[in-house]
Amino acid sequence: MPTRYLFYIITLIVALLIIWIGKESFTQPGVGDLDLEFEETAFYRNENNTGPVVRVYAVYAADTLWNVLEQYGQFMPHTKYGNTKVFFFESKENSPQDIYPDEPYFDEKYNQYCIAKYEKSSMGDINFVKRPFQK
Repeated sequence: MPTRYLFYIITLIVALLIIWIGKESFTQPGVGDLDLEFEETAFYRNENNTGPVVRVYAVYAADTLWNVLEQYGQFMPHTKYGNTKVFFFESKENSPQDIYPDEPYFDEKYNQYCIAKYEKSSMGDINFVKRPFQK
């Protein structure tokens, strides 16, 4: 009789662990959980799947909450030995619609509207710059 109870207790613990792991797997935080409105206006990703993957995003951000902008950048995909850059802009109308593979990544007329730049390098180093094009 005691082994039967032990079996039920172990089964219950395993079931609870499976439910807990499943819940944690499907409720990960993401861009939708941030307190700002974001809209991706342009995106570039090179076609190189065997070497460094370069991703460049132009994103409209409704406000300049710096910590939220940096969190948004951290949610963007990053590949080992790749580079991810996110440029944040203060208005949808003044955000680039096209991104180019090389610097400058967009038309320079948008530089004055860029409020922040987030970059994660190939070695995982994070660089967040406020107002990157203002002198």
